[in-house]
Amino acid sequence: MKRTRYQRFLEIIPGALVWTTLILSVVLSFVRPLWMVYFIMVFDLYWLLRIIYFIPFLLWSWWLYRLALKRDWQHDASFLPGYDGIRHLVFLPTYKEEKGVIRETLHSLMRCSYPAKRMIIVLAGEQRDAENFRFITDDLIPQFEQHFGGLYTTIHPKDLPGEIPGKGSNLNWSANQVVPQLVAGGIDPDKTIVSSFDVDTIVHPQYFSCLTWQYLTVAEPTRSSYQPVALYNNNLWESPAAVRVAMFGTTFWLMTELARPEGMMTFSSHSMSLRMLMDVGYWVKDMVSEDSHIFLQGLIHYHGRYRVTPIHLPVSMDTVMTGKYLPALGALYKQLRRWAWGVENFPYMVEEFTKDKEMPFKVKFWWLFKQIEGMYTWATAPFIILVLGYLPFWVAPEQLRSFAVFQNTPFTLEWLMRLSMVGLFVSAGLALTLLPARPKHYSRPYAAAIFLLQWTLLPFTFVIFGALPAIDAQTRMMLGKYLGFNVTQKRKDTASS
Repeated sequence: MKRTRYQRFLEIIPGALVWTTLILSVVLSFVRPLWMVYFIMVFDLYWLLRIIYFIPFLLWSWWLYRLALKRDWQHDASFLPGYDGIRHLVFLPTYKEEKGVIRETLHSLMRCSYPAKRMIIVLAGEQRDAENFRFITDDLIPQFEQHFGGLYTTIHPKDLPGEIPGKGSNLNWSANQVVPQLVAGGIDPDKTIVSSFDVDTIVHPQYFSCLTWQYLTVAEPTRSSYQPVALYNNNLWESPAAVRVAMFGTTFWLMTELARPEGMMTFSSHSMSLRMLMDVGYWVKDMVSEDSHIFLQGLIHYHGRYRVTPIHLPVSMDTVMTGKYLPALGALYKQLRRWAWGVENFPYMVEEFTKDKEMPFKVKFWWLFKQIEGMYTWATAPFIILVLGYLPFWVAPEQLRSFAVFQNTPFTLEWLMRLSMVGLFVSAGLALTLLPARPKHYSRPYAAAIFLLQWTLLPFTFVIFGALPAIDAQTRMMLGKYLGFNVTQKRKDTASS
């Protein structure tokens, strides 16, 4: 899609802010080292305060998660007025996924406490993988169709105008094929909850029961998306340590957001009302980050009166897995870069907020600030804290080294970093409580100790799998080198081999 000059200007802003910060940090370390020392002290203190702010929300969210696991949501939901009218529509877009992965996902849906007969499943394939998709569905549909209220398949044609290959365009096509049939058959968009899942998503048995309970008890349920806890547990024991740390970091970030949902967008697998989807015209066809963008479509369509409702139950997905250590790290980098490509939402937000005269200014300001601040610190903080923060002390001229600030600051920074380690210890402890059961074939001794020790890799993952993918994504958008949708390799299908 061709961009206007104004759109290109907006696309340049995030990357320009990042590179200006990084370049100035290097230049000022040589020409104004004292300025840099003060900046580093303020920045590190700011980061420590962020961690102190982060930990209580993470612990509170973890506590709500533990409580949610113990509750019989199906029992509670079944007594609510309107329960019998609720239906669930689940989209499972797939491309080159193997049969065993899709079978396991369908099994998890079938085993839910919520009646499977009230669930409609859509397997959304791609024409670029049509032969493999038809082979899989020809085998699986006879096994599962009698268990659900409906089991549909769609095949998204390739090279349609105005599209990029990816999950969003596939979902858009699939919804346009299936939803009109369902509405004509009598399904009520106001009483239908849509879940957009990665095809490897294994839902908690009580997920749809909890989702139904929330939908029937919150105010204006069609004006909300519903976000579960995303765990990357399906193949966690077989994943490299750096992959595990990065994936747990994503889970903890999301759990923190769930504790303060007034400022969060949807991420990965989540749910929403069919009414909202129909109002906004379904998912966009030319963006990679469809999971967060669909929330923004609702926010803009309803002029700021749209929100996320937390679901403190897990949906479990695969970590990237290629069978080899170094390729798995490369796949992890690409996956995190794709998530960082959510920066593409910034130009869209500015343009749409400018046009929207009904959305309150404070709502626009809040969302724009949160978007740009999050992307900026994602890209810059690891380098400033762990790399550039030491540069002025290495290159400062001799006459400045006698200044008290130069002599005392390294000790101050060291203590700030020690205090910041509290976040690492909390994360490591909570990670142990989220581990899936150890598979029988995993025979490594001292597994718990290994999982604790892996957190020593955090500084490495903070830079390599934190800052670099974000810088990469924002630089690509700044230069107009747009990122396509990258499908990461995950589990091998042993069930169908």
